[in-house]
Amino acid sequence: MSQPRATSLPSPHVLTQPMVMELVGPDAVVRIDTSVGYHSRDPHALSIVFHLLGEESVVWRLDREMVLAGALGPTGEGEVHLRPAPDGELLLLLGGAGQRATIRCDQEELARFVRGTFVLVPQGTEERHIDWRPLLASLRG
Repeated sequence: MSQPRATSLPSPHVLTQPMVMELVGPDAVVRIDTSVGYHSRDPHALSIVFHLLGEESVVWRLDREMVLAGALGPTGEGEVHLRPAPDGELLLLLGGAGQRATIRCDQEELARFVRGTFVLVPQGTEERHIDWRPLLASLRG
Protein backbone atom coordinates (compact mmCIF):
# COMPACT_ATOMS: atom_id res chain seq x y z
CA MET A 1 0.00 0.00 0.00
CA SER A 2 1.44 3.34 -0.99
CA GLN A 3 1.99 6.09 1.53
CA PRO A 4 0.13 9.35 1.01
CA ARG A 5 2.46 12.12 -0.06
CA ALA A 6 3.42 14.34 2.84
CA THR A 7 2.38 17.92 2.43
CA SER A 8 4.75 20.51 3.72
CA LEU A 9 3.75 22.51 6.73
CA PRO A 10 3.79 26.29 6.68
CA SER A 11 6.73 27.83 8.51
CA PRO A 12 6.11 27.96 12.26
CA HIS A 13 5.36 31.33 13.82
CA VAL A 14 5.64 32.36 17.46
CA LEU A 15 4.21 35.43 19.17
CA THR A 16 4.94 36.46 22.75
CA GLN A 17 4.03 39.55 24.66
CA PRO A 18 4.53 40.56 28.28
CA MET A 19 1.30 41.64 29.92
CA VAL A 20 0.37 42.78 33.41
CA MET A 21 -2.65 41.09 34.94
CA GLU A 22 -4.16 41.16 38.41
CA LEU A 23 -5.15 38.44 40.82
CA VAL A 24 -8.42 39.59 42.37
CA GLY A 25 -8.90 38.34 45.92
CA PRO A 26 -11.62 39.01 48.46
CA ASP A 27 -9.50 41.62 50.27
CA ALA A 28 -6.81 42.65 47.81
CA VAL A 29 -5.76 42.90 44.20
CA VAL A 30 -2.23 41.69 43.38
CA ARG A 31 -0.32 42.59 40.23
CA ILE A 32 1.05 39.60 38.30
CA ASP A 33 3.53 39.81 35.46
CA THR A 34 2.61 37.41 32.68
CA SER A 35 3.73 36.43 29.21
CA VAL A 36 1.07 35.65 26.64
CA GLY A 37 2.26 33.31 23.91
CA TYR A 38 1.15 31.65 20.70
CA HIS A 39 2.77 29.01 18.53
CA SER A 40 1.32 28.24 15.11
CA ARG A 41 2.02 24.49 15.56
CA ASP A 42 -0.66 24.56 18.28
CA PRO A 43 -2.94 26.88 16.36
CA HIS A 44 -6.10 26.79 18.48
CA ALA A 45 -4.49 27.77 21.77
CA LEU A 46 -2.62 30.54 23.45
CA SER A 47 -0.71 30.27 26.67
CA ILE A 48 -0.54 32.60 29.61
CA VAL A 49 2.53 32.19 31.79
CA PHE A 50 2.09 33.65 35.27
CA HIS A 51 5.50 34.68 36.65
CA LEU A 52 5.11 34.25 40.41
CA LEU A 53 7.65 35.64 42.86
CA GLY A 54 9.74 32.95 44.47
CA GLU A 55 7.83 30.14 42.77
CA GLU A 56 7.85 28.34 39.47
CA SER A 57 5.82 29.92 36.73
CA VAL A 58 2.29 28.66 36.18
CA VAL A 59 1.02 28.13 32.63
CA TRP A 60 -2.62 28.12 31.52
CA ARG A 61 -3.68 27.32 27.98
CA LEU A 62 -6.78 28.97 26.55
CA ASP A 63 -8.68 28.53 23.31
CA ARG A 64 -8.05 31.67 21.25
CA GLU A 65 -11.66 31.91 20.02
CA MET A 66 -12.95 31.55 23.58
CA VAL A 67 -10.87 34.56 24.63
CA LEU A 68 -12.59 36.74 22.02
CA ALA A 69 -16.01 35.32 22.93
CA GLY A 70 -15.36 36.04 26.62
CA ALA A 71 -15.06 39.74 25.83
CA LEU A 72 -18.67 39.66 24.60
CA GLY A 73 -20.26 37.54 27.30
CA PRO A 74 -19.68 34.70 29.75
CA THR A 75 -18.10 31.62 28.19
CA GLY A 76 -16.04 28.62 29.19
CA GLU A 77 -16.04 25.05 30.34
CA GLY A 78 -14.41 23.06 33.10
CA GLU A 79 -11.62 24.98 34.75
CA VAL A 80 -11.54 27.93 32.34
CA HIS A 81 -14.28 30.57 32.29
CA LEU A 82 -14.14 34.11 30.93
CA ARG A 83 -16.46 37.06 31.14
CA PRO A 84 -16.34 40.79 30.59
CA ALA A 85 -15.98 42.94 33.69
CA PRO A 86 -18.13 46.05 34.19
CA ASP A 87 -15.03 48.28 33.88
CA GLY A 88 -14.16 47.09 30.36
CA GLU A 89 -11.63 44.57 31.59
CA LEU A 90 -11.77 40.81 31.06
CA LEU A 91 -12.07 38.33 33.93
CA LEU A 92 -10.46 34.92 33.65
CA LEU A 93 -11.75 32.42 36.19
CA LEU A 94 -9.16 29.65 36.35
CA GLY A 95 -9.31 26.46 38.38
CA GLY A 96 -11.85 24.11 39.82
CA ALA A 97 -14.62 24.80 42.31
CA GLY A 98 -13.18 25.90 45.65
CA GLN A 99 -9.77 26.65 44.16
CA ARG A 100 -10.67 29.15 41.48
CA ALA A 101 -8.48 32.19 40.86
CA THR A 102 -9.98 35.34 39.39
CA ILE A 103 -7.60 37.13 37.06
CA ARG A 104 -8.34 40.57 35.60
CA CYS A 105 -6.65 41.81 32.46
CA ASP A 106 -6.93 44.53 29.88
CA GLN A 107 -9.55 43.19 27.49
CA GLU A 108 -8.40 45.22 24.50
CA GLU A 109 -4.71 44.39 24.97
CA LEU A 110 -5.43 40.64 25.11
CA ALA A 111 -7.91 40.85 22.20
CA ARG A 112 -5.29 42.68 20.10
CA PHE A 113 -2.84 39.86 20.79
CA VAL A 114 -5.41 37.21 19.84
CA ARG A 115 -6.32 39.06 16.65
CA GLY A 116 -2.61 38.93 15.76
CA THR A 117 -2.76 35.13 16.00
CA PHE A 118 -5.55 35.13 13.41
CA VAL A 119 -3.29 37.10 11.07
CA LEU A 120 -0.65 34.36 11.38
CA VAL A 121 -3.13 31.46 11.21
CA PRO A 122 -6.52 32.50 9.84
CA GLN A 123 -9.62 30.82 11.21
CA GLY A 124 -10.35 27.66 9.26
CA THR A 125 -6.71 27.00 8.33
CA GLU A 126 -5.55 25.73 11.72
CA GLU A 127 -5.32 22.06 10.71
CA ARG A 128 -2.77 22.86 8.01
CA HIS A 129 -0.36 24.07 10.73
CA ILE A 130 -0.45 20.94 12.90
CA ASP A 131 2.28 18.34 12.44
CA TRP A 132 0.35 15.08 12.62
CA ARG A 133 3.38 12.86 11.89
CA PRO A 134 4.35 12.12 15.54
CA LEU A 135 0.79 11.06 16.38
CA LEU A 136 0.50 8.89 13.26
CA ALA A 137 3.87 7.28 13.98
CA SER A 138 2.82 6.44 17.54
CA LEU A 139 -0.37 4.81 16.28
CA ARG A 140 1.57 2.65 13.84
CA GLY A 141 4.22 1.58 16.28
